[in-house]
Amino acid sequence: MPKRSEEMLVDLLMSLLLVWITCIPSISMTPIGGQSRTAQTGGSAAASGLGEGQRLLNRAKRGWVWNQMFVLEEFSGRDPILVGRLHTDLDVGNKNIKYVLAGEGAGTIFAINELTGDIHAMKRLDREEKAEYTLTAQVINADTDEPLEPPSEFIIKVQDINDNPPQFIEGPYRASVPEMSAVGTPVTRVTATDADDPVYGNSAKLVYSILDGQPYFSVDPNSATIKIALHGMDREMREEYQVVIQAKDMGGHMGGLSGTTTVTVTLTDINDNPPKFNKSLYEFGIPEDLPIGKTGGKVKADDRDIGENARSTYSIIEGDDLGAFEIVTDAQTQEGILRLRKPLDYESKKAFTLRVEATNVRSEPSSGVPFKDTATVKIVVEDADEPPVFSKPMYLLEVKENAPINTVIGAVTARDPDSYGSVVRYFIDRHTDLERQFNINVDDGKITLAKPLDRETDMWHNITVTATEVRNHSQISRAIVAIRVMDINDNAPEFATEYEAFLCENGKPGQVIQTVSAVDKDDPIQGHYFDYRLVPEMLNNPNFTIKNNQDNSISVLAKHDTFRRQKQEMYFLPIIVTDNGNPPMSSTNTLTIRVCGCSRDGIVQSCNVEAYVLPIGLSMGALIAILACIILLLVIVVLFVTLRRHKNEPLIIKDDEDVRENIIRYDDEGGGEEDTEAFDIATLQNPDGINGYLPRKDIKPDLQFMPRAGQHSGPNGVDVDEFINVRLHEADNDPTAPPYDSIQIYGYEGRGSIAGSLSSLETASSDSDQNYDYLREWGPRFRRLGELYSVGESDRET
Repeated sequence: MPKRSEEMLVDLLMSLLLVWITCIPSISMTPIGGQSRTAQTGGSAAASGLGEGQRLLNRAKRGWVWNQMFVLEEFSGRDPILVGRLHTDLDVGNKNIKYVLAGEGAGTIFAINELTGDIHAMKRLDREEKAEYTLTAQVINADTDEPLEPPSEFIIKVQDINDNPPQFIEGPYRASVPEMSAVGTPVTRVTATDADDPVYGNSAKLVYSILDGQPYFSVDPNSATIKIALHGMDREMREEYQVVIQAKDMGGHMGGLSGTTTVTVTLTDINDNPPKFNKSLYEFGIPEDLPIGKTGGKVKADDRDIGENARSTYSIIEGDDLGAFEIVTDAQTQEGILRLRKPLDYESKKAFTLRVEATNVRSEPSSGVPFKDTATVKIVVEDADEPPVFSKPMYLLEVKENAPINTVIGAVTARDPDSYGSVVRYFIDRHTDLERQFNINVDDGKITLAKPLDRETDMWHNITVTATEVRNHSQISRAIVAIRVMDINDNAPEFATEYEAFLCENGKPGQVIQTVSAVDKDDPIQGHYFDYRLVPEMLNNPNFTIKNNQDNSISVLAKHDTFRRQKQEMYFLPIIVTDNGNPPMSSTNTLTIRVCGCSRDGIVQSCNVEAYVLPIGLSMGALIAILACIILLLVIVVLFVTLRRHKNEPLIIKDDEDVRENIIRYDDEGGGEEDTEAFDIATLQNPDGINGYLPRKDIKPDLQFMPRAGQHSGPNGVDVDEFINVRLHEADNDPTAPPYDSIQIYGYEGRGSIAGSLSSLETASSDSDQNYDYLREWGPRFRRLGELYSVGESDRET
């Protein structure tokens, strides 16, 4: 009979156990603390004299040794605590063995006595940080450090004690619940956690209780659910509550640790309060001239609820004249605003009584009947000085355009609506009648014509008439008066445009030359009808005739085909146009007909008679081209003559009165800043260094110098005039000097000159101390300068 699966599994486990027993190290452990049994080990085989079977039995016995050690958190204090003891079969008075420890916390948290095998905890242990440690023990030779037995693995577990209080990780809490909720209604749930071991003992078993918040709330001790404990909690009385919840471990028994948290409970609003008017009677005084749509008063019904539950709408449910007023709700202030819908008249009705109702937008939750309240509103109409009132807001008047001056066009009327009835005066607003075409009688409002009217210029005239109280000129009313100018037949018809017809020489008799229509500025009611005819002198016109097209237009026809430009180039055909007005008006208009040369298709090509007297083969374009060439040749000749004239003019402009006689002009350009050889400025400033000059080969400018009277010589016989002439001669004949335009600078005044320096920079005297009479003695070149300074002195004296 085959074995069952359970028996096969047992056999497999027994085989694995036998293998493990064979390989188990020969180290036994003795835990401290009484948590496991102590296993005793025997000596070595040589010492005990046991046979091989007994040795296997000893190994089998050690294989079932408890391989765990336990240590309580409270044992791990300042001094080392003995956790357990290791022992090997080789340790029979043998001093040549040593115990070693490896694994988690070996050497730091746990230490082993090398000789005895005692294991100690060196530091404080916390199960919440690490609950167990896996270590390995081995016996080695104390001299050679060679292992004597295979390593043995064991576990040290830290046993929990109640050293952690409960904590509310998510606290403090906030919760809300509707007001007036029933007893037992859940509000919220809180949760506390305990770091102690929930499996071992009651260290993590929590019980909840309420410390603060009674009698309004209660808490379930196991689920920590907070519930309503009091009936009729009203938000309008108190809106917020502070509830303190405690969580205690050890199942709530004595000695357990506890933690607390705060729960803020807010009562949310429900619509449990109706709106209420502050007063049962409201009184307002409203002036009778209050504009339509303006506010006449405000009412308000207070609601103890908040938000949507406090929103109310207002309505008028009763009153003397329900159409005179309306009430709307201000969404921001929750007020009822009373507004005017129709004009008020103190003289006809002096007071109104209305019944106003305020209703909640939301219904009361229990009954479904809306909350509402009513109040009475009394409105007293206050008398006001009102402006005059026209009988019509707008007047429409008509007048013929030929009406004589002072014709009465119409009248406007206005009255004072006040009870005392002031007299009214009428005026025309001249901003609307800038040309002053109309007048108005200030007493009765009759409008008369002040200037003639022309419908063809302005068909409508819109003026504004004002009515003013005599008693109070500030009370003014306005009305618009539209005056229509009626048409009369005062304009004769005329051609619609200035027609110019073209007649082909090769045209056929009866050919339409031009279609003519007329216009009339008048606008008769029955419409326009025009009659066309030739002037009496042209009734038997041999060249042209007219035909009525029955649409207020005519066609002009040619009578023959013998028209020639050489004979007559242009014809004038007068036509009389008459309208159908009363009386009829007519005008004579002339149609110009030009005879032209046309193609075979009747397309006009030329209407000029001169084209036929020109030579054959020479067109108008050729003549224009020839004329343009002639004009171009004339322009070239004029330019050439002008350039030759400018070229022959002398280079130097001679003028005896020109004070710029020291400037020499050339037609060539200067050398610029790099030209340093045009003249020697050092030589010009030192006249004694003249050793001669080199003649120049270019053309010398023809310069003339006026003799100057009153010349003075300096020391060594050097004269300024002579110095300048020498320098000028040198510059003119210097072949090394380039032929550039240059300015010769002569800053030398001569040695021993009585004139001295002309500069006032180094003089201590002022202009008033100078006498410039000596400038007149220097010659004609300084005469003008002397006259200028003499005039200045005479001006200061005067």
